[in-house]
Amino acid sequence: MWETHQQPRTMSPTASHQDFDDGQFGIYNGLNCVDSGWLTCQTEIRLRLHHSKVSPVSITKKKYKKSRFRIKLTIEGFEEEGEDDEEDEPSPTSWEKMTTTLEMSMISPNGYKSRHSQPECGYALEPSRWTEYSIHTMDPDNLELTFEFFEEDLGEHVVQGDAHPGFVGTACLLSSSFRESGKDTGIATLPIMGRNSRQTLGKVRVDYLVIRPIQGLQCDMSSTFTKYWKKKGALNVGHRGAGSSHAAKHHRVRENTITSFKSAAKHGAAYVEFDVHLSKDAVPIVYHDLTCCISTKKKNDKTSLELIEVPVKDLTFDQLQLLKLAHATAIKENDDKDLMEDEEEIDEHQPFPSLSQIFQTIPEHVGFNIELKWICQMKDGSWDGNLSSYFNMNTYLDIILSCVLQKGGKRRIVFSCFDPDICTMVRQKQNKYPILFLTQGISEKYPELMDIRCQTTQIAISFAQSENILGISAHTEELLKNLSFIGDAQSKGLVVFSWGDDNNDHENRRKLREQGIDGLIYDSICEDQGEQPNIFQVEEQHTLQEVITEETLMSSTCSCYSIPCSMAPCVNSKARAGSAESDSGLSSS
Repeated sequence: MWETHQQPRTMSPTASHQDFDDGQFGIYNGLNCVDSGWLTCQTEIRLRLHHSKVSPVSITKKKYKKSRFRIKLTIEGFEEEGEDDEEDEPSPTSWEKMTTTLEMSMISPNGYKSRHSQPECGYALEPSRWTEYSIHTMDPDNLELTFEFFEEDLGEHVVQGDAHPGFVGTACLLSSSFRESGKDTGIATLPIMGRNSRQTLGKVRVDYLVIRPIQGLQCDMSSTFTKYWKKKGALNVGHRGAGSSHAAKHHRVRENTITSFKSAAKHGAAYVEFDVHLSKDAVPIVYHDLTCCISTKKKNDKTSLELIEVPVKDLTFDQLQLLKLAHATAIKENDDKDLMEDEEEIDEHQPFPSLSQIFQTIPEHVGFNIELKWICQMKDGSWDGNLSSYFNMNTYLDIILSCVLQKGGKRRIVFSCFDPDICTMVRQKQNKYPILFLTQGISEKYPELMDIRCQTTQIAISFAQSENILGISAHTEELLKNLSFIGDAQSKGLVVFSWGDDNNDHENRRKLREQGIDGLIYDSICEDQGEQPNIFQVEEQHTLQEVITEETLMSSTCSCYSIPCSMAPCVNSKARAGSAESDSGLSSS
């Protein structure tokens, strides 16, 4: 654990060994700021049991059909070939085993229970609860992970004198299977084997996530903003820059382009919001959708074009720059408007700018709200963009995070994502920039998501608390029905942004501001505001003015009272001093 105050505690030891009593750890200048840091050389494995689709445990043995089980996870490390149990000196392998730790946490709409040790016989599963086991290890490919099942209602099955009353069976998972599968996230279905027989009692579905340290980049404690937020009222955030051009009937600039971001910046946007994902050749690019429509000519037909929907991830960066393309909705609407726009030769008007280009061209006083684009599964089993598979999650994040950490400079940056696992990984991989969990909550506009952590704003709040992230970015549709969610989240130390078409209505934004919302993401920022500096520029100007005023005051004071020894006082020198005081806006005394 680390203290993470913006103005840190300082100590100046004068000897090789010295005791200090500087108060309580984590509390300095009245502020409690503690952080768990980030992954350096260890790997974190998350195993989860939840009812997002169906119960994770399915029992086929008639004897236990109506039983309720408590579940506990145990860990064993494999001995390497040739290890000698009688060696006095601990081997590197035994040291790695010693550094493996196991904790668990639980979240539900009613709250969360942070990381803690398991009880003797584990916990029973609840339909509304997400149960998660967190394993930190230096040896991620050499663990045997065993789920033990205990019958909660023991009844007649208890054996007198049994050291493990109610223990009925186990399900085993080898951590090496994660790397063998080539995936760092997925689902493993394991057989539950009887305690005293080779009979199968049923099966358990385990959701897993492997978080590896970021490659090729080192973090430090020089600056950390993962939980830092200076309240400034409701910040105006330009949605996709100057707004969604595909949803608007009339738009001046294309969304998610350099021109769009510059336009929002000129009109006082504190932040611009945009989506980032990867091209086929792993270049971080800015584009909203997971797919795009490219135009193709039909055989023997020189006049008509056909639109084909293609995943962005299947095209290289250079290919994306060359394409004539249209938004995915163009197929349904038979609209070639975007194709005509692509005839423009001005680079800053073109789609698919690289993330590096955005950093280079947008003024540093404009903050970035970077949405990390990832596929989501709906409750009905369908996927965003019909993409059931995507990049390796660790590789994807390492590439984007490296770009941001290298080019971020002094810019204010907040990440966000609809995928809770992405939020978790961003939090664990680095300690500089914060992340908001994007949630749609209960919506009539969008289909329900499969993951229970995404289904309500209440459980999104619990998730954000449990993972110790900055806060949530909630859907305005649900916030307007439950304005108390804003205060509830903020009372728990969370920052709250809002997003959605409802934010384009001035009256809705007024209601949210009255409730103390921290950020408003909306389209019409250029229509609602004239060209003006943003809040950070105004603050900087005020600070600079205060410094100038103070320096002028000091200079004026010196001109009145600091007289060289070689000079005698004269009327002209006093007159010049009086003139200086008058010019600085101060009255002479």
